[in-house]
Amino acid sequence: MSDRKPRIALIHALEESVLPIRDAFARLWPEAYTADLLDASLSADLARAGALDAAMTNRFLTLGRYAASGTGSHDTRAILFTCSAFGPAIEAVKADLPIPVMRPNEAAFTEALELGERIALVVTFAPSLPALTRELQEMAQARGRTVQITPVLAEGALTALKAGDGAGHDAAVLRACKGLGPLDAIVLGQFSLARAARVLQPQAACPVVTTPDSAVRALRRLVPNA
Repeated sequence: MSDRKPRIALIHALEESVLPIRDAFARLWPEAYTADLLDASLSADLARAGALDAAMTNRFLTLGRYAASGTGSHDTRAILFTCSAFGPAIEAVKADLPIPVMRPNEAAFTEALELGERIALVVTFAPSLPALTRELQEMAQARGRTVQITPVLAEGALTALKAGDGAGHDAAVLRACKGLGPLDAIVLGQFSLARAARVLQPQAACPVVTTPDSAVRALRRLVPNA
């Protein structure tokens, strides 16, 4: 392994997010060295609590500081969170660290806003939907844009994926996206959703944006000497 490989730390709250982002790096930035941190209790704890609190934010700060520490000669160049329901906690990590820290959806939202104002936002984890809708609205407002967001919850998709039924997951996403009307972009708003793009795109009349691919493209542009 070359010491010149940029080390990117990946922090996950769902096991199902790991393979999609690894696949995206393998295709789009194979020269990067990725390091995974997984805390599978985060999503369950958030679902039980119903909202982010100070304790959860402190957990994110701890994870961020650990990820930023690197190992030996491999200094961490950037951190990507793949967990979509924790925006304010990730913002606290951004403010805490001197290296780039990326929210899971910001690159995908940037790409979607470049495509137009009519955007469908698809999730399979219900607690993500209000926070991501708000994040997309705020990003649009910061650009002086108006945006028409169609929120979509793919019922049963995540349960199917956790049970090992990938085809059932994808079918649930297709069902949820039927009859959405004219759109400029469909954003699959969780890393675990990226696999559904291959069956959804042929049925869609607009581009389907996935978070892993968008994030890797943005990180490659962001990290110096990549």
